[in-house]
Amino acid sequence: MRTQVGIVGAGPAGLVLARLLHRAGIDAVVLERRSRSYVESRVRAGVLEHGTAQLLDELGVGQRMRREGMEHRGIELRFGGAGHRIDLAALTGKTITVYGQQEVVKDLIAARLADDLPLHFEAEVTGVDGTVLEYRQNGVRHRLECDFVAGCDGSHGVARMALPDGALRTAERVHPYAWLGILARSPAAAEELVYAYHERGFALHSMRTPDITRLYLQVPPGTELADWPDARIWDELRTRLDLPLQEGEILERGVTAMRSFAVEPMRHDKLFLAGDAAHIVPPTGAKGMNLAVADVRVLAEALAAHYRDHTDELLDSYSATCLRRVWQVQRFSNWMTTMLHRHDGDDEFGHRVQLAELEYVTRSTAAATTLAENYVGLPR
Repeated sequence: MRTQVGIVGAGPAGLVLARLLHRAGIDAVVLERRSRSYVESRVRAGVLEHGTAQLLDELGVGQRMRREGMEHRGIELRFGGAGHRIDLAALTGKTITVYGQQEVVKDLIAARLADDLPLHFEAEVTGVDGTVLEYRQNGVRHRLECDFVAGCDGSHGVARMALPDGALRTAERVHPYAWLGILARSPAAAEELVYAYHERGFALHSMRTPDITRLYLQVPPGTELADWPDARIWDELRTRLDLPLQEGEILERGVTAMRSFAVEPMRHDKLFLAGDAAHIVPPTGAKGMNLAVADVRVLAEALAAHYRDHTDELLDSYSATCLRRVWQVQRFSNWMTTMLHRHDGDDEFGHRVQLAELEYVTRSTAAATTLAENYVGLPR
């Protein structure tokens, strides 16, 4: 087989890229090693920046998001026993939309299949030889020849691993805490997302639907789920969030390590990396999926210029263009993480400094605007 762009991975990055390329008249084949049911049920982030939601509308896949998603005009920071609202809409004129990543993926998959475009599940890429993708599906080996390859297959995917030693520079930070997260059949206890700084550690109240909540607790790395029975989880959430939580069935639970990671450049010859294949950010700022979408918007425009205008200027600047945003998002995500988490070994001085930082952010219009501008999404 042959195509213009081979896309490895059917997550948000790969599927949005495929949609953008289709609208530009560029052929693409998407290869995903997992099954469709697995990809569509994989629970991930659920906060869409203003620009991400707008793009889904432009791509013709935003109808269900607008119908079922929840538009939020602000977020709340809780500390010192009180809540402090950051009015995103008033400060920036923009909002965020709470809509699960797996729902975005479902919408994009449905649209691609409805257009009868190539999307292969359980197609495991086993080799990347220049612009040739070798993959196995149903026990049969295939070769896909491409003009370009887009590696959108995550931080442990084959695309980045296929690059020669020394092709990339990496920067990484492992954070000294983890998140214990649950998905619960419980009505939301607040109308907007609540980020809580507490002397016992960070907590987050989010939601997926009005009746399904996503809740997180700061825990030490290496925490075992067996040490956290349901009663302990709910008690700790109530203590840290200070919200009238209604206990419900816990549908999913897990412990997530927190790290920051980036590679440079995000391109090697005709292979381009996007999304988690190129960078990981702490989840505190809700930026992972949004950053992946920002990458592929740049890549799609660059590929369109190559085929339409026969110029590679945008392809040549792809990495530098993306990395400017990547490092701004890394800065914001690390700032949010540091400000809101309790640090092991912190004395009373460190604790009071964090409280002062939070008070400044919530009392200063300039500081609140900085948070709001980053949270709703930096301009392109």
